[in-house]
Amino acid sequence: MSDAVGWIRGTDAAGPVLTLADRVAAADGVAAISGHVLAAVRAGTADVLRADVPDGAAAGYAVAIAGDPAEVAVDPDARGQGAGRALVQAAIERQGAVWAYGDLPAARAIADRLHLERTRVLLQMRRPLPAEPAGGPPPPGVRIRAFEPGRDDEAFLRVNARAFATHPEQGRLDLAGLRDEMSQDWFDPAGFFLAVTDPGDRMLGFHWTKVHPRAAGATGTTAPIGEIYVLGVDPDAGVRGLGSVLTDVGLRHLADRGLPTVMLYVEADNERALRLYQRAGFTVHLTNVVYRRSSATV
Repeated sequence: MSDAVGWIRGTDAAGPVLTLADRVAAADGVAAISGHVLAAVRAGTADVLRADVPDGAAAGYAVAIAGDPAEVAVDPDARGQGAGRALVQAAIERQGAVWAYGDLPAARAIADRLHLERTRVLLQMRRPLPAEPAGGPPPPGVRIRAFEPGRDDEAFLRVNARAFATHPEQGRLDLAGLRDEMSQDWFDPAGFFLAVTDPGDRMLGFHWTKVHPRAAGATGTTAPIGEIYVLGVDPDAGVRGLGSVLTDVGLRHLADRGLPTVMLYVEADNERALRLYQRAGFTVHLTNVVYRRSSATV
């Protein structure tokens, strides 16, 4: 394999990266590059590194945003020629870390060869719908209502910041990021639920749902799937069981949409959240890993 081409920024690579991402997802059944990173590629705000096979064709890409772990995709027809290892090594040198979505055997093999270690494990959990109730009705003094764009933005961001104070991505959401999310085609305020005090309307927690359309995978076209996109409770809410109540509200909404399955992402070391979702019937479907250079080799 030839040396990787230098990192570039701009929209010139958007078409090839998006095409390759689709090919990889169809072959592996797992998206190698996440949706928000692909959006940055389209917008020309991501840094992209290309690796070539000897005839000069693109074998794969690494994509990086700010200081986040890089994401790597290798063409299924160009594997076994060193492109994956070269891209991961370059990504580690630049970003310090790389995502392995699905933690597939090929990714683990490259990590072993490069002496990388698992430093973060993000679980994708799923359960079938419709949902059986688990949390019951809202407790006294609590009302559930829909999010109102423009009215609830700042209050949501304050509660979100407290609920996800230690989370590497969600905790840094700001007004610009929220507005960008709300501009997406999938955004539906009717599926964005708030738990508020009654009376007073002080926000205590939220459950933001999402619906993913049909997508191509290794086993064919998948049905639309719902997601517990973000669920959070203000640490100062002082209301027991609010997470279960909010979970139920969102699951019922997604079931009413006729969706057969719902998914979510949760950190493997978040024991409290894991217990909540396990009680609600979720099981682990996929494991995503952040790899970094082993401390023994630094």
